[in-house]
Amino acid sequence: MSEQIMVEVAYAKPDIQVILPVRLTAGATALQAIEGSGILEKFPEIDLKQNKIGIFGKLTKPETTLRDKDRVEIYRKLIADPKEVRRQRAEEGKAMKKGGGELEKNEDA
Repeated sequence: MSEQIMVEVAYAKPDIQVILPVRLTAGATALQAIEGSGILEKFPEIDLKQNKIGIFGKLTKPETTLRDKDRVEIYRKLIADPKEVRRQRAEEGKAMKKGGGELEKNEDA
């Protein structure tokens, strides 16, 4: 009997996040996990030629061999470029705090 591994396949939209567990034979690839999870049927907008994938936040290729307990993530295209948003805010003179929120103005200062 071949050794089995358990991995997760994750995909998130603005209104929903899905994490699907998948049991695979050791040596399986990220692509095999995605296909085996059934996520492509649940979210037909996923196009693996367009959407990037990663393992725990690090970009990877579909042919990457998985290890037990890996999480394969499917990324959507960004709606706005974070660098452009920061540049626009800087032009507007808005101060930013760490984490992306605007700083509150202190009335006593």
